[in-house]
Amino acid sequence: MTTVVLSAEAQRALLAWARAALAAHFGGQPLQPAQHHEELRRPAGAFVTLRRRSDHELRGCVGLMDTEGSLAAVVAEAAVAAATRDGRFDFVTAAELPDLRIEISVLGPVSAICSDEVEVGLHGLIVQFAGRRGLLLPQVPVDRGWDSETFLSWTCRKAGLPPDTWRKPDCELLAFTALVFGEDATANDATEAPRHGE
Repeated sequence: MTTVVLSAEAQRALLAWARAALAAHFGGQPLQPAQHHEELRRPAGAFVTLRRRSDHELRGCVGLMDTEGSLAAVVAEAAVAAATRDGRFDFVTAAELPDLRIEISVLGPVSAICSDEVEVGLHGLIVQFAGRRGLLLPQVPVDRGWDSETFLSWTCRKAGLPPDTWRKPDCELLAFTALVFGEDATANDATEAPRHGE
């Protein structure tokens, strides 16, 4: 399975671009075009997770997977969507922006996987069954201390399915890797360590 690689410079630029997209949205201004690093111009799926710095509470997480858009464009769209379209939470307000920490998960290619091949900490999961689809990022089971079967069960729940749906022969299991990076807990700088994601 392909592992995503992105230079530290590109990671910092992408985090800054996500924050610029949020600032532009809440300022009622268009996002100004930028000359992006070559790595950010290639097509890729990504999720943006927003958490409060003060208590690490999740404030939104939205991503785009099946896209031909550039990584920069996907992250800008996902950042604004995480703040304004994640129906699980009250929408983010402009006053909250300084206290929000941005985390980005750049997704690798998706491929079929067997349940006994799922590795916690390596794979993100997608479960598809009966017209429903659930996705969890690779950092979620690590943060919550799940084993692989619990991870599979909660991905089913995310799809609105019974937790043992992954055991059905016609349930489709897909996996992907992700490069996860975010702003430092106290500043708007990239950090090497993966943190959270939903």
